Amino acid sequence: MALQITKNQGIFEIKGSIVAENTKSLQHHFEKLLFNSDKVILCIDKVKKIDASGVTVLTKLFRNAVESNKIFYIIGKENKKVSNAFGKVSYILRSDFV
Repeated sequence: MALQITKNQGIFEIKGSIVAENTKSLQHHFEKLLFNSDKVILCIDKVKKIDASGVTVLTKLFRNAVESNKIFYIIGKENKKVSNAFGKVSYILRSDFV
């Protein structure tokens, strides 16, 4: 399934799979957003599949945002496929952003 990113009430929702084939474009897209904004909220509740490269990219984006004093929330703790894939770094996942 192709990766689809939509913006809904200020939250970027990802649908599909975050896998090696699309992580470069995903990383580039969100790096640009973080460069031009102080806050990015990403919802991965509807992600069907995520592999190690997807986890690596999202973790890298999170760490880069923290180092740049930017807010980068990743909502997806309730999605068991996603939270299981994050393993030891699942601390970066949130249930919501409030």
